[in-house]
Amino acid sequence: MPVTLKSRTPLRHLAQDVIFNRVHGGNLVYNTCWEDPRPDLEMLDLRADSRLVMITSAGCNALDYLLAAPARIHAVDMNPRQNALLQLKLAMIQRGDFEDFFALFGRGAHPRFREILADLDLPPYAARYWRAKHYYFQSTPLNPSFYYRGTAGQMAWITLQSFTRGSRKVRGYIHALLETGTLEEQRRLYDEVKPDLWSGLVSWLLRQPVSMTMLGVPRAQVRLIEANFPGGILGYIRQKLEHVLTETLFLDNYFWRVYLTGSYTRECCPRYLREEHLPSLRERAERVVTHSTTVANFLREHPGAYTHFVLLDHQDWLAAHRPQALEEEWRLILENSRPGTRILMRSASPVIDFIPPFARERLRLDEATADRLHLLDRAGTYGRTLLADVTP
Repeated sequence: MPVTLKSRTPLRHLAQDVIFNRVHGGNLVYNTCWEDPRPDLEMLDLRADSRLVMITSAGCNALDYLLAAPARIHAVDMNPRQNALLQLKLAMIQRGDFEDFFALFGRGAHPRFREILADLDLPPYAARYWRAKHYYFQSTPLNPSFYYRGTAGQMAWITLQSFTRGSRKVRGYIHALLETGTLEEQRRLYDEVKPDLWSGLVSWLLRQPVSMTMLGVPRAQVRLIEANFPGGILGYIRQKLEHVLTETLFLDNYFWRVYLTGSYTRECCPRYLREEHLPSLRERAERVVTHSTTVANFLREHPGAYTHFVLLDHQDWLAAHRPQALEEEWRLILENSRPGTRILMRSASPVIDFIPPFARERLRLDEATADRLHLLDRAGTYGRTLLADVTP
């Protein structure tokens, strides 16, 4: 019997979900965090008695938050490879050699990584993982940096080549952008290169479902974007990128620098990679504990009165695919909060309307602060930021 278009569409979506789950179930996805900890810290207002529960991602922001000296950071991620990355960073911090640390995570390559790895005190899974993936820190002509490894890194490398290979003007623009010091310069440069930047090949590439999968964007988030932004996914990417390139100072935008160049500089890098912070991080490293599980399972297994939850954007996926799990997560969050517990989360959508009513009743939203600081996020990839305190 012939298959109608109506029945083909769900099959296509199912295939996209299978690919996404396969990619995320077997790979390191994020090699760097794409949430700006500078506005985060202003929103979170961490104290000496703060006890955070946060999504690990690449671990960069857990280390940035650690500089605020909270009592404990629980880094939770379903993907054990993400925790293995944070565990590697913590082990290198405890080792105490800044030059080796910066070579690995600042320049993205170290010729002696295997030798260093043999001396690190890593948990068993992380030790096995990095022995198998030691080449992630080898610089080769085909892949010069750790920051072009993992699925998001590979997609960044492919996209960068698509942007630059066919256009000398775009290559020149990137070099000039990295040297700019004012927004006026950035706007002038962008106006000059805009037609070349959004070529047919680049636009086609960014519309492909596999591209979003490799960047860690599930179909649920793509649907949110398609429903809320003119021009769909390409319109969303273009709007966000234009904001970054013309409204945020690129001089200290390490988020985009690392994917444009494959490395940070000593002046433009996450705070955990600044030499002056290594002693503090080393002293506090044991305050960070990793958990390879879901937020809900973590709270079942480790109940307590936590002061902060940093949930990134994972509830976009829960809302679309597992609404009962979303409700259960919120019940557990509220059960393990105290009055004043602060919740920070993001969404691909400009409207966060999926929080269950029973949870929303317990939240006091600070939309003014969240909206103001959302515009200052140097990564600039989300549709909305939510900041809320739990009420009695």
